[in-house]
Amino acid sequence: MSQPYPGPPGYHPSPYMGPPARTYKPLRQITVVFLVLMVLTTLVAVLQAVLMWRSYDDVKRLVYGLLSEDELARGVESIGNSGPLLDLVSLLVPATGVFFVIWLWKARENTEVFTPSAGVVYQGAKRLGNGVHRREQGWVIGSWICPIVQFWYPLQVVEDVVRASAPPTEQPGRGRAKSSRGLLYTWWAAWTTFWLIIVGGSGFALASFIVWVVRLVHRKEVADATGDYVDIYDLQSFMVRTALAVNIGFTVAAVLLAVAGVAIVWLMFRTNVWQDERMAPRITEPPAGPPQYAPRPPDFPSYAPYPPSSLAPPPYAPSPRQPWP
Repeated sequence: MSQPYPGPPGYHPSPYMGPPARTYKPLRQITVVFLVLMVLTTLVAVLQAVLMWRSYDDVKRLVYGLLSEDELARGVESIGNSGPLLDLVSLLVPATGVFFVIWLWKARENTEVFTPSAGVVYQGAKRLGNGVHRREQGWVIGSWICPIVQFWYPLQVVEDVVRASAPPTEQPGRGRAKSSRGLLYTWWAAWTTFWLIIVGGSGFALASFIVWVVRLVHRKEVADATGDYVDIYDLQSFMVRTALAVNIGFTVAAVLLAVAGVAIVWLMFRTNVWQDERMAPRITEPPAGPPQYAPRPPDFPSYAPYPPSSLAPPPYAPSPRQPWP
């Protein structure tokens, strides 16, 4: 068996053979999965908001102590029914986000298939052009979890992918490019505000409950020291106002989630169409074959065979075999 050529003395072949070639990945299927998850998440969030408003009267009467024993049982059951939906929302939102990041990663790779210059990364917006990204591909994932920069890095990553996917005939600021920019900023404004309300509202509700407990304990200690009764009417009103603020905040968050979902799904499908349009000529292009040559023109000069020379030796003819003497 033949052995590979070892090369000249001192030669050591490098194991690094260069980055693998990018291949185009259609994104329609993963976009449909994201659409289904986004619709389910929005529906569950809206249903949760409806249940919170339906149980608001029970919460208010419960805080003021106006419920009978039967009404108290029904009120606690009504309030508790919202728990499973909140758990479902907390599971659907991360799952939807994971599929969006997968779509974004593949869409970023696709831009480097039909636009090789998309792999070039510039750190300044002034040098940006079609097909150029401001962030390395690792920021497709890291931008969502890195503190502080998560407020604008994801927007830049998505914006660069959409810009690199747009056909060269699309003029910036006009037509579909302009509407895509509007969809992009609408999605980001709604999405970031949704998370600010969810995180801030949760913190507000927890802080309000802690304040209520501290004030209640303090008044109980004062009442024990003075022998007076505990006046908690204003504390009850405080908890009712807190419940009202939580309901309003969650309802606004559900509406913002629906707006963000519509905008980003529309933008994803448009980006898919743009990428498919840019790859269509390459997919339908016939494979390259051997080179074809044009036929010889009729007036092309031809030459007769070269005549045999008279000085050439005669053709070899073996002599007849002589018998053995």
